[in-house]
Amino acid sequence: MNTTSAPSMAARTGNSTPPAAARVVLNMLQRLQQGQLTLTLPDGNTSVIQGNNPDKESALHATLHISDWAMFRRVLQSGDIGLAESYMAGEWHSADLSALLTLLIANREVLEQAVYGSWWGSLLYRLKHAFNRNSRQGSARNIHAHYDLGNAFYGEWLDASMSYSSAWFEEGNRNAPLEPAQRAKETRALLEAGVTNGARVLEIGCGWGSLARTAAQDFGASVTGVTLSTEQLAWAQARLRERCLTGACDLRLQDYRDLPREFEHQPFDAVVSIEMFEAVGHEYWDSYFDTLGRCLKPGGLACIQSITIRDDLFDRYMKSTDFIQQYIFPGGLLPSVSQFEALAKRHGFVVERRLAFGADYAETLRRWHTRFNQREARVRQLGFDERFLRLWRFYLSYCEAAFELGNTDVVQFTLRRT
Repeated sequence: MNTTSAPSMAARTGNSTPPAAARVVLNMLQRLQQGQLTLTLPDGNTSVIQGNNPDKESALHATLHISDWAMFRRVLQSGDIGLAESYMAGEWHSADLSALLTLLIANREVLEQAVYGSWWGSLLYRLKHAFNRNSRQGSARNIHAHYDLGNAFYGEWLDASMSYSSAWFEEGNRNAPLEPAQRAKETRALLEAGVTNGARVLEIGCGWGSLARTAAQDFGASVTGVTLSTEQLAWAQARLRERCLTGACDLRLQDYRDLPREFEHQPFDAVVSIEMFEAVGHEYWDSYFDTLGRCLKPGGLACIQSITIRDDLFDRYMKSTDFIQQYIFPGGLLPSVSQFEALAKRHGFVVERRLAFGADYAETLRRWHTRFNQREARVRQLGFDERFLRLWRFYLSYCEAAFELGNTDVVQFTLRRT
């Protein structure tokens, strides 16, 4: 580890000694392997910490300006959740939040405790996460907590289609406009599911209705879609009326587990589900696939787009809880690719193929974050305070960093029911 402008701990702090938690975290930071961190402490002293492996991810440069020693205690106790809560409390800032989180995640192995927190601190969050399980009542509560913040809020920073999932930039052209890339994602999913003119399509998690509109307009399909968000449903139905598509699209406020038994006798030709699976929770993965199995005709295709976590990270992730589960998607759990495909096979599906495009999600998140920052004043006018804004900045940057480094991915799985 090389430092510049970094006097010893005694010289840096003068006659005062940093709190014990600060000393522990600062010692962790001295073991950085990748990148360069410019760190400013509450006493005003600045140091530059250079990773021990300068040839690896050497382009990672970030700044961290800490204004309150309490930040270290939060991080040591609660890992990434504590880091987020400290940021929301205004105890630190960074000139480039995404760059900082990318650097920290890239060094996750040497920052293990700062990522996961102490066992006693994380225990409380694990218990809280357990109470957020996605039963029918819990699912409705958890969905309302995130999606019913108001259509006006999401409309400020999503593209005009109101697609709240990864775009797909065809041929890797990540300079392309976002809205056509969102349409390309939907078109690919529908093609993978074998949707043709006159097909009956089930969409599990229809959101603001963008894919349903694409299926009806571009493919001539009829769509039944379910959502638990009253705000999303109202917006989606209004757009269908504007485009005279209400006859082709039946969007419902309904839990996917409560789809009528009639569909067992009249199963759908195709099923599409975009970034819904990761929200259902591990306890309900089997219920999700049971629904797929009883609603899709034998030989029919399903295209399921899901965020995934690296296989080698899954076991530790499964046993812990993180910022996303606590503040953004309570009750959710990301599958790994191997977990998802094994589950599909157990439920009588053949995995025909898969497409991973996590780099496109990193770009999608960058676009959202840029627009979110540009619309900050308008978001404030909707009644959201500084803490809320900081929560969402952290969320968008946190996700961008995870996709950029490949810790998480997004995959379209094409499944055939046997």
